[in-house]
Amino acid sequence: MRKIVGFLKDVSREMKKVSWPKGKDLFRYTVVVLTTIVAFSLFFFVTDILISRVIDFVLK
Repeated sequence: MRKIVGFLKDVSREMKKVSWPKGKDLFRYTVVVLTTIVAFSLFFFVTDILISRVIDFVLK
């Protein structure tokens, strides 16, 4: 039990050292992440369609 309590105290001390982003920064980071996800999704979607069409063309 002492190990668990010691671990939780260490976690608490470390969490106080963390530099948390402000609301404006957090919003900006969220927009960047979502934009990146959408861009990569569109890229892989288009790439998948093109590869599928090339394979269909070659096999027919």
